[in-house]
Amino acid sequence: MTTTSTYSYTRVHTATHLTEVILGSIGDILADLGIRTGPLHDEWVTNENAIKAWITEGSLDQVVLECHPPTGPANPVIEFPVTYTATGTGDAEFTTSRARLARFLAKLTRVPAGTTFKLVCIFNGPRTPQVGWSPTTRASTSGLQSLSFGTVGSAPHASAGLRYFH
Repeated sequence: MTTTSTYSYTRVHTATHLTEVILGSIGDILADLGIRTGPLHDEWVTNENAIKAWITEGSLDQVVLECHPPTGPANPVIEFPVTYTATGTGDAEFTTSRARLARFLAKLTRVPAGTTFKLVCIFNGPRTPQVGWSPTTRASTSGLQSLSFGTVGSAPHASAGLRYFH
């Protein structure tokens, strides 16, 4: 019984930590690009609750930030893939790589004025429906170059990475 309780407790804390890392990174990226962050902040609690629930249940494969310029296809597109471990023994600490994110921000391509954003979640199987989220399609990354920036946050049971398409 204690093991189950500890596992559930740690998994919820992992989900909380990774949700903060992902949404915080998205906020930093939008601010750096000069994209209006008001909509992100307006929906923060809704997004936070949904992403945290999906990481807790292990159904979230990745969060995708699509930047949509006034004309043309989405560019850049930034993925935050979530990787799960069965035992939670991979990383016994809660870590965030602020230095890795800072290096990433330095490489971002500028976007035109009026660029907006969209958050999309991709799943690895069935998930629990969440308020404020509905099925959608994601933008194509066909023709975009891809860079991987490794892990931006980790905790027992899961980690989040960052991939940049431009």
